[in-house]
Amino acid sequence: MPPPASIPTPGRSPTRTRWKILALLFLISVITYVDRGNISVAARQMMPALGLTQLQMGNVFSAFVLGYALFQIPGGWMGDRWGARRVLAGAVVWWSLFTALTAVAGTLPTADVLGVLGSLILIRFLIGVGEAAALPNFNRSVADWFPLRERGLGMGVSIGGLGIGLALTQPLVAWMMVNYGWQSPFYAAGAAGLLIAGLWGWYATDRPEQHRGVNAEELAVIKGTAAPPATHPEPVPWAAFLRTPTIRWIVLSYTGLGYVAYVYISWFYLYLVNERGFDVLRGSFFATGPFLAITVLCPFGGWVTDRLVHRLGINGGRSSVGCAGMLLSGACIVAGAQIAEPYAAITMLSLGAGFLYFTVGAFWASTIDLAPRHSGTLSGIMNTGANVGGTISPTLTPWLAEQFGWNVSLGFAAGVAILGGLLWLLIRPGDGLRNA
Repeated sequence: MPPPASIPTPGRSPTRTRWKILALLFLISVITYVDRGNISVAARQMMPALGLTQLQMGNVFSAFVLGYALFQIPGGWMGDRWGARRVLAGAVVWWSLFTALTAVAGTLPTADVLGVLGSLILIRFLIGVGEAAALPNFNRSVADWFPLRERGLGMGVSIGGLGIGLALTQPLVAWMMVNYGWQSPFYAAGAAGLLIAGLWGWYATDRPEQHRGVNAEELAVIKGTAAPPATHPEPVPWAAFLRTPTIRWIVLSYTGLGYVAYVYISWFYLYLVNERGFDVLRGSFFATGPFLAITVLCPFGGWVTDRLVHRLGINGGRSSVGCAGMLLSGACIVAGAQIAEPYAAITMLSLGAGFLYFTVGAFWASTIDLAPRHSGTLSGIMNTGANVGGTISPTLTPWLAEQFGWNVSLGFAAGVAILGGLLWLLIRPGDGLRNA
């Protein structure tokens, strides 16, 4: 593509191509979480159809998390090395194909070798491998396409697709299963992913100066505070990552966010049905509350952190949102667990999820602030922490509930959120990496 004009024209308005790039990232985010969550709904018909037990299905779920956690850092590194356009397009194609193959896992050649269960575990693992590249390459794209004052909003909108994706998954997958069979959601999601990957690969570029839809005025807006592009790939500063205390604290804080997030993803619906006494239909309806709150508060938090960076500087703008959001999340979870009236409890618990994700823009933008040329790799390290927390949470949450009751189990999650918020007092992304 021909580059835009290099000299701004007085009085001419900047183009808005970066917002179209962001809209595509949001679409990819939505399909990411649809593909992640569809199997949990389809499992009700899959298990008898494939002869699987609940324990075996749990192993299938865990296979995704394993692949997703192991390939966060490689996925981010590839985006830094080869650009987010190719890496993200390839990743979406990869996991979309394996999503569609989920429907025929029992008839593939892998089933002859590994059995139906082994074939399904392998496919879910490979979906996780592909999806691991998504969020770090969102971060890589935002680092390249957005100025400092818009980075939080960019990541808040991108990851805010989580709320829409998870809110849509339960009713949509259930309707498709009833009308067209349990295989249909996997075919539909795979086809949608391939379409979105094609749109991204056709429209996006790695950097704004490569895009013919970007004029010189928009390029000046984007590049006002961005690091100049490297003339050749730079090695990842692993030693500087290890020496920088902020990275340790932000990874630990995001590990706490991952723990609390997976309480909602894994157990909120069953908590409403088993503990709060909702029937299956109403429980599935109200279980969308946290994800709707995320859809609103995740982008809003990104916008707020950008505004505060303008007023307070990078350290103050990021840490104030990170700290306040996680403390409010913990307070809402404690209140929601204690309130007897079920609808008020759902409201507070939903706000707990919303305030948790209110911090996401600050987290991810901070990795760009720390290392703009290696933001994919660094955010992959941070998100690995979230998946460590997400691995512990689905097992520890029900154990605490069985041993001590749901109030204690949710109270523990609230404590994790509060601790994660307090760690923000030590996080200073504006100071950059410690090189010596």
